[in-house]
Amino acid sequence: MPRKKAADKNEIVLDFGTVSEKQQQFLDADTFFVCYGGARGGGKTHVARLKAVGLCIAYPGIKVLMVRAHYPELEENLVRPILRWLPKEIFKYNGTSHLMTFENGSSIKFGHWDGDDAENEYQGVEFDVIFLEEATQLSERAFQYLQTCVRGANGFPKRMYLTCNPGGVGHAWVKRLFIDKRYRVDPKNPERNEDPKDYTFIFATVDDNPWVLQSSPMYLKNLANLPEDLRMAHRYGDWDALSGSYFKNFSPVRNVFPRFQIPANWPMYRSLDYGFDLLSVGWWAVDQDGRCWCFREFEESRLVVQDAALRIRANTLPSEKIETTYVPPDMWNKQKDTGKSLVELYLENGIVVTKSSNNRIQGHMIMKNMMAPIPLKDPFVKSLFKDGQAPESMPGLMFFSDLERVIQDIISIQADDKNPNDCAKDPHEVTHTVDMCVSADTLIATPNGNIPIAELTEEGECYAWDEEAGEVKICRHSPSFMTRKEAEVFEIELDNGEKIKATAEHRFLTAAGWKRMDELDEGDELLSAELPV
Repeated sequence: MPRKKAADKNEIVLDFGTVSEKQQQFLDADTFFVCYGGARGGGKTHVARLKAVGLCIAYPGIKVLMVRAHYPELEENLVRPILRWLPKEIFKYNGTSHLMTFENGSSIKFGHWDGDDAENEYQGVEFDVIFLEEATQLSERAFQYLQTCVRGANGFPKRMYLTCNPGGVGHAWVKRLFIDKRYRVDPKNPERNEDPKDYTFIFATVDDNPWVLQSSPMYLKNLANLPEDLRMAHRYGDWDALSGSYFKNFSPVRNVFPRFQIPANWPMYRSLDYGFDLLSVGWWAVDQDGRCWCFREFEESRLVVQDAALRIRANTLPSEKIETTYVPPDMWNKQKDTGKSLVELYLENGIVVTKSSNNRIQGHMIMKNMMAPIPLKDPFVKSLFKDGQAPESMPGLMFFSDLERVIQDIISIQADDKNPNDCAKDPHEVTHTVDMCVSADTLIATPNGNIPIAELTEEGECYAWDEEAGEVKICRHSPSFMTRKEAEVFEIELDNGEKIKATAEHRFLTAAGWKRMDELDEGDELLSAELPV
């Protein structure tokens, strides 16, 4: 980092010290995207600080943004070192706005990306150069959004500098662009094409940073004692050793298919994850094998329920017979301002909903199971392949290939560090589309008795509990369909000796409200009602 050297009384000379060969390549690179990294100890954070300060000194008036996923790490690794090492005579720092202003008019803004709210913070803001520290901790959505901030009607360089190691929510997109060099080509919209000439990657390991090896002689041994996957990634920069993806069995080759016209006889439904910060909706169709196809996605932020319902209806074609929309249980909670639940508001605005489970782990495990192959027998799906080339099986969960957002989120979402059975809840912007993927498992009572759901393959009548009326009513049900091939089944015994079998997510109405099978405790009172004659 720059150090002040002796000079004339009114002159300050900065000495930026010695850099490694790889660091010099980073400093000299002039493509729009410059990425430095590969393994720990390569000196990436140090050279990023050097480059940011150097730009501010070389180009009076330039505006620089340095971003990291979380502010505490940004403060520790970027802000404090720069404040310590820069001569105080040449800058002022505002700790409230996290803005460093140089005497020549240049500035460095230190920011973090906290998900959906960050888009509002950076909307309409211009920077000449942006640094993404530990870029693999940021989603591709964050990367793409921040690109739009690199602009300005001036002669300053316009670039994005990235530093990174393997692993994290951004592992897939960083690896695609800088390691595998697989660039997007969109004949229909050439403006979306990614030009290989815009990308530079400087691969570096601790072996390229002799100062670390000299000052920390135990560092190599510490890296060598890491678990195998971490050792290969952090010591040698092996991008295939560590991804951390939660849905490891998801593959764009297997679970993604070109768009086709959905047959009219396939049942259709919607699922959504709603919040004022973001509405995420998925449209699904089920083939004759029980295979679920996601054929449309929609998301928009800052929508009240009325507007959300309007968007959902507007994105549903008149010919699509949507049987229901699955929503999380918390939407049944009464709102303090209106006294109504979100479900009531959706119903008032033309969206029929069904309560689904909010057990994240169970739901994500179901998704994993559905991503596995099931036998392919549906004649229409077979006809989509060339003569004789239809496979014997296909995954039970499929996505149309133009649904880039949900596909990327499924690839990006990470396993939880504390609970590997669950997925990480951050960054929140990649969890919405995954949370909209829910499973509905409902047992049906009919006027002809309790019939196994697998036998209800035609439309008919069933009994359903009307919570508003507080009674059981007869209603029409749609044909049942298989959502997964195998599931763990639980059994409870009532005090009258009857036994009930159900999956973990099946809900029962108790004296304390609705409870899932796996939430029932001994002594819970199940409510019953007389069926209408």
